[in-house]
Amino acid sequence: MANINMTPVKTPMPHQDPKVRARNFQEVALGYTEEMAIGEAKRCLNCKHRPCVSGCPVNVRIPDFIAKVAEGDFEGAYQVITDTNALPAISGRVCPQESQCESKCVRGIKGEPVAIGRLERFVADWHRTHAAEKIAKPQSNGHKVAVVGSGPSSLTCASDLAKLGYQVTVFEAFHVAGGVLVYGIPEFRLPKAIVQSEVDKLKAMGVEIMTNMVIGKVLSIDELMEEMGFEAVFIGTGAGLPRFMNIPGEGLAGVCSANEYLTRINLMKAYLEDYDTPVLKSKAVAVVGGGNVAMDACRCAQRLGAEKVYIVYRRGEAEMPARNEEIEHAKEEGIEFMNLCNPVEILGGVDENGKPTGRVAGCRCIRMELGEPDESGRRSPVEVPGSEFVLDVDTVVMALGTSPNPLIRSTTPGLETNRRGCLVVGEDTVSTTREGVFAGGDAVTGAATVIKAMGAGKKAAAAIDKYIQNK
Repeated sequence: MANINMTPVKTPMPHQDPKVRARNFQEVALGYTEEMAIGEAKRCLNCKHRPCVSGCPVNVRIPDFIAKVAEGDFEGAYQVITDTNALPAISGRVCPQESQCESKCVRGIKGEPVAIGRLERFVADWHRTHAAEKIAKPQSNGHKVAVVGSGPSSLTCASDLAKLGYQVTVFEAFHVAGGVLVYGIPEFRLPKAIVQSEVDKLKAMGVEIMTNMVIGKVLSIDELMEEMGFEAVFIGTGAGLPRFMNIPGEGLAGVCSANEYLTRINLMKAYLEDYDTPVLKSKAVAVVGGGNVAMDACRCAQRLGAEKVYIVYRRGEAEMPARNEEIEHAKEEGIEFMNLCNPVEILGGVDENGKPTGRVAGCRCIRMELGEPDESGRRSPVEVPGSEFVLDVDTVVMALGTSPNPLIRSTTPGLETNRRGCLVVGEDTVSTTREGVFAGGDAVTGAATVIKAMGAGKKAAAAIDKYIQNK
């Protein structure tokens, strides 16, 4: 026990100064140094029962990789992680470790848990900058699998199948592979060069990436299987269909979904002057919602030059589904939180002659209070009569959640969905109602975490392998 670091708190993560980072898109968290990583790794007690592993959707052997870090064997730690996790540089940045592996950590009983996510990120970054990785193309087993979409579940599924020798082709609707990792998560949380490096690894393993391929329009699932010879198909198309409130004024110019807003900024680089991507130039922005997407949208709005940015959320801060880290970062950067408020109408402006401009000129909100718990266990918000007020904004971004796009289900006979539009799967959680077609990630669960999507992709790869080998 002499070598155990019994400090009760995590080694702090270095960050950009809030006033500086609020006006740039560079990564906020700067990462551990080698000394910091070793010191934090020595906080791990290497518990016999390994409770942290049970909290990881891809079952990373957490104590084993942390032990390697404590020894200074960073490459060894990377090999341990990537035995089960194909995307550690990504999951180390965006995975909600605080509610998964770290929530099970014994050190968290009398202090803070070991910073598992920060160590995972450190190991992946160290490997990327220090190791001369030689990726060998696995020997082909003669079988073909199609992967639809290129987000975290698809990348994981494709990686695991390629390692088994399958000829994998990934079909991506956008012009760049990466799915939500490139269109949804801002550069300051997940640098796109990291995503691209993971895509490049897949290509080196022999995976073919076909972009601008909207399955359901360019090709159907039937054509992939019956005409192109794919023996199985994995659908990992995510949940990219935004929800709106259906209140008056939502059709005004200046109202958009967080999906569109973030896609223009992240994928189409609207924040860079040398990209001709139109995006709303706002003075005051209201972002409606309380999840991670809402935090991403409000922090992007701030970085694009808005003078005032508000989070408008109908419940209290304690009920916000966003990660605590993202909430704290947003506050540090000057975002104003308007909890227990809800929009009831978006107001249009008028010109000097009194004619409607068709553009947003304000957002009428009403104050809320928490009543009885709803079906999810969260207390239901109830309007406070007579508490309406107008928020002076020229842009409203709706970050109210998403559902799967209906395109594939509407063009694929025999593919069942539930009332939320998610694909129906069997007891193994990845087999759809169509033989040979598997699915995972947000297309099945609705909007969830990156690491859970990765876990589904991993499970699907094993199920596809078993299905084809049994055939």
